[in-house]
Amino acid sequence: MRSFWCVCLVAWLLPCGLVGQSPGGSPRLDAEIAAIVAAHEGDVAFYAENLATHQVVSRLADTPVQTASVIKLAVLYEALEQVREGKTRFEDKISLTKPEQVQGSGVLLFFDTPLTLSFKDVLTMMVVMSDNTATNLAIDHLGLTNIQARIVKLGLKDTWLYKKVFTPVPTGMTMPEDYKRFGIGKTTAREMASLMGRFVRCELAETGTAALPGDAALCETAMKMLHLQFYRTGIPRYLDGLPGATEDSIANKTGSLDAARNDVGAVSTPNGVVILSIFTFNNKDHSWTQDQEAELTIAKLARAILAEWSPGGLAAWPGKAGAAAAGAK
Repeated sequence: MRSFWCVCLVAWLLPCGLVGQSPGGSPRLDAEIAAIVAAHEGDVAFYAENLATHQVVSRLADTPVQTASVIKLAVLYEALEQVREGKTRFEDKISLTKPEQVQGSGVLLFFDTPLTLSFKDVLTMMVVMSDNTATNLAIDHLGLTNIQARIVKLGLKDTWLYKKVFTPVPTGMTMPEDYKRFGIGKTTAREMASLMGRFVRCELAETGTAALPGDAALCETAMKMLHLQFYRTGIPRYLDGLPGATEDSIANKTGSLDAARNDVGAVSTPNGVVILSIFTFNNKDHSWTQDQEAELTIAKLARAILAEWSPGGLAAWPGKAGAAAAGAK
């Protein structure tokens, strides 16, 4: 019976345009995406683009969604900018005290304190392990207002980092009306794809200004962190074993809440670097198992898009922050 209704929903979704009919779509890919979305017990928003060929498929790409830990990409980007501007250094020493240890993902919660870490170590833990304690240390070091100001400067109108993880709202801070709806942060699939694209293309310089000699090294440092992502049950699940895949073919950052699972990644293929920005929300499955439904939905979407755009498999990361293969201008 469920299969019957899935087929009916697919037939309804396609003519209504709820699956992207953009330059990267094809009847086969659109039908497969529609079937995956129809089978998912929850909501799905995504934006996928091949940076070299400009193929695009999307669905609800401009719908504001909960970021969960995906917002840590914005923290990482601000870190690169502040290092670039000489305002901070990767070698800066940061002290972790017991009151700063917070629950959730990561391992710093279990370390003896006081503990001294380099800023680069903090960022690595934030990205690779999605460590919440490390994230808060990074936010304190960079400044919450500076991170949000950078987000605004990048033109990401629906992306916000509201506060640190598992901490109360700072005294005297007025929160936006939608804060309680989104939690730590909000974004859209399109805007988070745009941010990931900046890492891949190494777009640190503002429009109209020249890149600096150290920009490539900064971007390569960030990309290495993203290549080492510990959580691989979303975008990488079915891609890691494809022909041509290497340990650096996929860079990604996940985000998870009880009713939301997100993954934003950059995948290297012989045809160019593909950005995948996938968000699931209002999910019926609130479990935390390897085969959680939303994780599988994300993985299936990634597999379907890559099978269409790069049927030959993946490729090693192109180097120099991916600029050449990404089609940087």
